[in-house]
Amino acid sequence: MRLGRDGVIGLICFAVSLALLVQSFSLPQLPLTPVGPGFYPRIVLGLLGMAGLGLLLQDLLAARADGPVSGGEPRPTAGVHRRVILLFGIIAAYVLLLPVLGFRSSTALFVLALQPAIEWPVTARAWAAVVAIAIATPLAAYLVFEKYLLVLLPRGSLTGW
Repeated sequence: MRLGRDGVIGLICFAVSLALLVQSFSLPQLPLTPVGPGFYPRIVLGLLGMAGLGLLLQDLLAARADGPVSGGEPRPTAGVHRRVILLFGIIAAYVLLLPVLGFRSSTALFVLALQPAIEWPVTARAWAAVVAIAIATPLAAYLVFEKYLLVLLPRGSLTGW
């Protein structure tokens, strides 16, 4: 049985997350706080490892159901390449706007631009969902990080917040 591209990526993702998860246990435990510096990375690495394992298993089950691979995987079309370039451009714009506009504004714009770039909304309800998610994403991050965890998010030189 041969691993496909998804299986290889899943295996790499699982292996890297497992190696980093083992390393996270060597972080020092703070005596006054129950949640040390390795707590949240362990959660993220555990989820990443499970996602990689899931991708690997999905690829193995698909290869088993399809039988032997003949001819390899189909090549992506030119439209896919344009979309990847567009997505990288949106991410680069986000990185450049973050210090200028701050986390909340630039994240809202990022999410607002990224969602239609991935899949264009065709109904008014879909557009309303895009706008709602673009507003809710930085708001949720602000509430969790600044209000709950007391971690300051980047401020913008233009906006100050």
